[in-house]
Amino acid sequence: MKRVIVLGPGGSGKSTLAKQLSKITGLRLIEIDKIFWQPNLVAMPHDQWIAIQRQILAENNEWIIDGDLGPYDVIEVRLRAADAIIFLDLSLARCAWRAFRRAPERTDFWLWLLQYHRKSRPLLMKAIAEHAPAAKLHLLRDPKQVEQFITALKVSEIAAALKQRS
Repeated sequence: MKRVIVLGPGGSGKSTLAKQLSKITGLRLIEIDKIFWQPNLVAMPHDQWIAIQRQILAENNEWIIDGDLGPYDVIEVRLRAADAIIFLDLSLARCAWRAFRRAPERTDFWLWLLQYHRKSRPLLMKAIAEHAPAAKLHLLRDPKQVEQFITALKVSEIAAALKQRS
């Protein structure tokens, strides 16, 4: 895993997981929410977002990109470059509770979240199949699976470090 995308609905824990992965692997973390949203949460124009993603990918060979912009996104750019995709497919109830506790959200966020499993998820799965067929897809459906994934990655990283020393 050298080019990792972390996807999922709002409140699924994408940013938290991405930070943990970055710490474990040493890969650079790129948080697209911090790049995409302009002042007053204005969406970046489509063409500009494509160009910025291409620039990020050209400047970085190894990365973890965290974020799912829903209907505002042009994810194909990132998918084509990814070798691993981590999809946090947590329940609506869990994501809504986490998002509610985190901070006030705009109406468009709540509409996206409520429709995620019915609309966004199928579109993302289709885009992954079309634009990242060789990438390893990790579909994590609950916090226990997320913890198991992190533990397995830590063990793998330790084993790799020991192998390099010998």
